Amino acid sequence: MKTLIKDVLVVTMVEGITPFRGDILLEGDSITAIHPLITDDVNEVIQGKGMIAMPGLINAHQHSPMSLLRGFSDDLKLMDWLEKKMLPAEARMTPEDIYWGSKLAMAEMIKSGTTAFADMYIQMNEIALAVEEVGMRASLTRGLVFLQDDGGRRVQEALDLIDRWSGKAQGRITTMLGPHAPYTCLPEPLKEIISLAVKRNIPIHIHLAETKEEVIQMREKYQQTPTEYLYQLGLFEQAHVLLAHGVHLNHRDIGLLKGMRGGVAHNPVSNLKLGCGIAPIMDLLRFGITVGIGTDGAGSASTLDMFEEIKAATWLQKLDYGDPTVLPARQVLRMATIESAKLLKIDSEVGTLEVGKKADIILIDGNKPHLLPLHNVESALAYCVNGADVDTTIVNGKLLMRHRQLLTINEEELFKQVSVRAKRIVEGI
Repeated sequence: MKTLIKDVLVVTMVEGITPFRGDILLEGDSITAIHPLITDDVNEVIQGKGMIAMPGLINAHQHSPMSLLRGFSDDLKLMDWLEKKMLPAEARMTPEDIYWGSKLAMAEMIKSGTTAFADMYIQMNEIALAVEEVGMRASLTRGLVFLQDDGGRRVQEALDLIDRWSGKAQGRITTMLGPHAPYTCLPEPLKEIISLAVKRNIPIHIHLAETKEEVIQMREKYQQTPTEYLYQLGLFEQAHVLLAHGVHLNHRDIGLLKGMRGGVAHNPVSNLKLGCGIAPIMDLLRFGITVGIGTDGAGSASTLDMFEEIKAATWLQKLDYGDPTVLPARQVLRMATIESAKLLKIDSEVGTLEVGKKADIILIDGNKPHLLPLHNVESALAYCVNGADVDTTIVNGKLLMRHRQLLTINEEELFKQVSVRAKRIVEGI
């Protein structure tokens, strides 16, 4: 199957290549040509006049079933939000609820230009099934909390997920091990997880230093920062690690991360909305640490629109450093594409538009008042575009959305399921 995307403004996100007008040829699941003019015989032509083509956005940290809890517990302090609202509601979720909640998240992500995401939750088999059906790309992680002995049940579920789903769904699903956070993982079981990750060459996905309270708690218990705790256990020298948040890092912490494999998933909207703080992104970048962008779950961030995260990420750094030149448009766009791909360890396949890479592409409708005139396409993408401007979403060469219509999700059935399930989950809490 050959598909030609014709006459688009191509933003490859490849270093040294400026945007240009041209064509993109897809064969099967891959990009086989990018050129100003392609004349091959093809099975289908997607007319792209007025469209901007770029790599699909990659959400580097998510809890997709929390879409069922959107708007349920806003304007609360973090621990009240977590303990009084989120945890009681999540305890009511059935495997079927998790399946439909993840599907709701995927519908939102596809419609706002996200083609791949890293997810950490429970009942991951249900999420994997939804990913397989919908057609997105995902790195899936069973969250692991080690505060009580459960006889190894959680770890076995994590390993079952890895054994069953790694490389499945035409290679769209990858997996990681997911110790939840330093303050919820005691040293011995965490060392065992690190050992498993190294032995089986599996990346680790973990929350780090999201709140001041976490830092205080770790100081009181271990006389270390959360980062020092993980460093002392050997996490950064032995495994590829995706660190979610990284808000409260001091200069010593950042120095300990230098040279690590993996990096930090920045979640600016969630961190802002919960009042957690502003992550020291520019300091991380100066130390050569990879930084991608995620949304966190919709229970905290409310939106899974990565274009909103892109805006928040760059504006926060400009404000925090008092310098409008920091984190310019192209750099923050790379964070949401190729740099996030590096965190998920899929940058050899996606994150840029290049011949030989998988065809994960979004087309953005540039014929909008808020996008014209188009003096600088990268500035427009970073500062003007929102998710509703995405016209077409392609993953692995397959159309998941065209002209704003989802092609692999029945929205009517989805909305019906979500309405009934969400009402039952939160009732009385």
